[in-house]
Amino acid sequence: MKAVVWHDVGDIRLDEVDDPKIVEPTDALVRITTSAICGTDLHLVRGTMPGMQPGTVLGHEAVGVVEETGAAVRGFSQGDRVVVCSTIACGTCSYCRAGYFAQCDTANPNGPQAGTSFFGGPESTGPVAGLQAAYARIPFAATTLVKVPDSVSDEQAIMVSDVLPTGWFGARLAQVGQGDTVLVLGAGVVGQCAIAAAKRRGAARVLVVDGIADRLATARAQNAEPIDFNAEDPVATVRELTGGIGVDRVIDAVGVDAQRPKSGPAAQNLPISDSTLEAEREKAAPQGRTEGAQWLAGDAPSLAARWALEAVAKAGSVGVIGVYPPNFDAFPIGAVVNRNLTVQGGNCNHRRYVPGLLGRVARGDIDPTAFITQRADPVSIIEAYETFDRREDGWLKTIVPM
Repeated sequence: MKAVVWHDVGDIRLDEVDDPKIVEPTDALVRITTSAICGTDLHLVRGTMPGMQPGTVLGHEAVGVVEETGAAVRGFSQGDRVVVCSTIACGTCSYCRAGYFAQCDTANPNGPQAGTSFFGGPESTGPVAGLQAAYARIPFAATTLVKVPDSVSDEQAIMVSDVLPTGWFGARLAQVGQGDTVLVLGAGVVGQCAIAAAKRRGAARVLVVDGIADRLATARAQNAEPIDFNAEDPVATVRELTGGIGVDRVIDAVGVDAQRPKSGPAAQNLPISDSTLEAEREKAAPQGRTEGAQWLAGDAPSLAARWALEAVAKAGSVGVIGVYPPNFDAFPIGAVVNRNLTVQGGNCNHRRYVPGLLGRVARGDIDPTAFITQRADPVSIIEAYETFDRREDGWLKTIVPM
């Protein structure tokens, strides 16, 4: 079968690989009908997240049809249309039963302390072959798969595999509630989903920071208030818009790989460590490729993290859903302590939110297809990766009918 395969930092290919097979009685085989490219995939290709193994099939978002089930899989049958949860969970350990599916004690073959297991990730996550392929083996299928209602299309369902639950999770981590003023950092597809989630959790006002005009326009279409970091200092603007107080809640949907302002007040106010970061990356990787372990250790805090803690009001809360690799250990903890802030972060517990969000989509409460901007066939998926990585205008979310 054809699959997108990681070979090295900056080197992915559409290869012919062996078809997957049932390995454990809790497995299912799914024929993938729709997959997608996620910002996390870009971290893996760039090397921001170290530990990728050559030959790993990429992708952690998929909708498909059950082709075969293991002997222990009782709740699904051949022909069932399903969405695949991006994180893998057994459903029976104490963490899964408490709703912390991303911290399942069983799913990660590296052991209970290894953390989240997800499809198409680095060695620390399994690795488990990903979902940008014609077929996929789904471990712990009874938990990792969710049946798609007949009224929900494949395009709607693919958005519930990862990005919509992650945005919802971010709003929950940030403790967004009735009447809150919320700041979303990053207007990519997860940021857009975070805006939608914040509004449905009762936020009275949502501000959003990004530097790409069409993404800010999409946020404005959701009645969010856009702030272009290339034209204005986002922290100063947030304070101006909130009477000098700051926002009640912040959702960091960017992570460590924040794009630096090209010009304007925000660029001028960057500390030396940030203004020289791109040069340091280039020094570490002359071809423009980044190897996370070479430049993340000892870095100044992410620009997004700094903005989050400066823009939030005293005693406010921050939810972090942007990607921060395990070896990233620089964070402005002094601001957290001195301003009585609450900061929560983590990988989304997808299985906790996917069924309810599918129900919202089926009822028409949310239509996440508004955030889909490209549809690429498998033959052009490598080119789609390259264009998405350049952050070209008009590229927000790419789905791939398989």
